[in-house]
Amino acid sequence: MTDTIDALHARMAAAAAALDFEEARRLRDRINLLRGGASADEAAAADLSGVARQRPGAMGLGTSQQRVEPPPGWTPPPRPDPMTRGRGSRRR
Repeated sequence: MTDTIDALHARMAAAAAALDFEEARRLRDRINLLRGGASADEAAAADLSGVARQRPGAMGLGTSQQRVEPPPGWTPPPRPDPMTRGRGSRRR
């Protein structure tokens, strides 16, 4: 498997030198699949056209965090009134 990864890495470097970045991207994704444990046939047959990669710095720090979406129909609770702060019914 290492010579397959080495051969793909050499092809990727040659494609990048020839400014064929689409082919270099496909080869990079195949290398990542092989390193992840996929067989050579599975890596060659994988359709990676819909894989969206994260763009570093697109959202600043913490770009690996997912955006949390509230469930449908959820409304945020009302904000507390700042004029009633510290005026509870119980006294200390």
